[in-house]
Amino acid sequence: MAVSKNKLHASHLEDSLKDGSEANEAFTPKQAAAIRRRIDLRLIPALGFMYGISLMDRKNVSNAAIAGMRQDLDLLEGYRYSLITLCFFITYIICQAPMTVVCRKIGPRIFLPGICLLWGAVIIGFGFAKDWPTLVGLRLVLGILEAGYFPGCVYLLSTWYTRYEVARRYSVFYLIGIIASAMSGILAYGLSMMEGVQNIRGWRWIFIIEGVITCAVAMFAYIFIIRFPDEEREKPSFAFLKPDECQYVLEQLDKDRGDVEMEEFSFGRFLKPALDFEIWGFAFIFFCITTITYAFAFFLPIILRDNLKFSMAASQCLVAPPYVFAAILMYSTAWVADRYRSRAPMIVLNCVISLVGLPILGFHSSPAVRYFGVFIGVAGANANVPLVMAYQANNIRGQWKRAFCSATLTGFGGIGGIAGSLVFRTQDAPGYMPGLVATMACNGAIIVTCGVLTLYFRSQNKKADRGEKIIGGMEDFRYTL
Repeated sequence: MAVSKNKLHASHLEDSLKDGSEANEAFTPKQAAAIRRRIDLRLIPALGFMYGISLMDRKNVSNAAIAGMRQDLDLLEGYRYSLITLCFFITYIICQAPMTVVCRKIGPRIFLPGICLLWGAVIIGFGFAKDWPTLVGLRLVLGILEAGYFPGCVYLLSTWYTRYEVARRYSVFYLIGIIASAMSGILAYGLSMMEGVQNIRGWRWIFIIEGVITCAVAMFAYIFIIRFPDEEREKPSFAFLKPDECQYVLEQLDKDRGDVEMEEFSFGRFLKPALDFEIWGFAFIFFCITTITYAFAFFLPIILRDNLKFSMAASQCLVAPPYVFAAILMYSTAWVADRYRSRAPMIVLNCVISLVGLPILGFHSSPAVRYFGVFIGVAGANANVPLVMAYQANNIRGQWKRAFCSATLTGFGGIGGIAGSLVFRTQDAPGYMPGLVATMACNGAIIVTCGVLTLYFRSQNKKADRGEKIIGGMEDFRYTL
């Protein structure tokens, strides 16, 4: 019965796509743009705010650390603080692939806000931890829950937009996320001022109140989150697109990459992309980027406090401005990348920008100038996150391949989180020179990898132009350089 239903659905989709010209003629360019705007407004703000909450909740240990948690829970000895930051990524990495499959099966509207609500409850629990091993256990649980969010978002966004629309959408999604996350430093400082309220330490209030905020955002996001395009056509969400409008979107996607039809799940089909060289190239680039971004996320308040000698209040609040600058650079490079259909050159440009800032942070004598180096280093690294997501999304075809690659990309991002947790070691304070050298090396590795992928993609495109090869099972498909 299930097989016949799948055949019926495939037949219906095939027939509907044959009538694509009629659907295209039904909408003027102005109407088509209005459809896009409705998709943008329903998807990107809700996903972006939840992602900001996600980033805030995984890195708020750094804010709590300088507000007294290190002393209260005896974290100044050895690698205890680093263990708390990195253990999150153990379960985060392991659960990436299965959670992505669950997201597709359950549907994003229930799955994404649901896991957000659950991890909000876990964050509240952080505020009542009595010792550091309890934090380790809670961070492991947090990793399981958050494992489904970022790859689920990357996958969902990639199913709604064509290849050269997606970079700007990824950038706005990530832009909202990192600004909301960066502002959490200011929020954390305000919450730390609740020191002694109800006989609870200020750093504990950081976790408790931010956990409550997470639960509230999850419930709010449930109203806005939409399903995958093929699901929306069959069962439209309230106050969203009509079935014929969803059909129009599906036709545009099918013309762009020919993979709107949902394939039946099998482990063989899901794991087959593991044999593709480029998949691991994208994953390695993302590993290097996240090593840098997580290193700053977990240690920037500590660097500002211990290295640049800012006060505790200034160290909490001065985290935000570099991320605002990063957001400007992020959207600018994403716009250029979409406008000129170029990916690797923009990624390399951002790496060069980051490579300018990191030595300034590491070697200049003036704290003010070194803080300027933070601006440049943080901006270049964070601006590359949506670009790499788009770079990968542009060069893959197939629903389950897209799901596998989203899980692989974010899984390696989790490994980068482990590396980032260890980059700035306690024994290297206050200069943290080995960590700065490591982040500079990561930028260099990204540049080399982009060069290798560009040469490979160019050679494959030339073979396809000569008729010697069909890329991704579609004659007109070409790799985006």
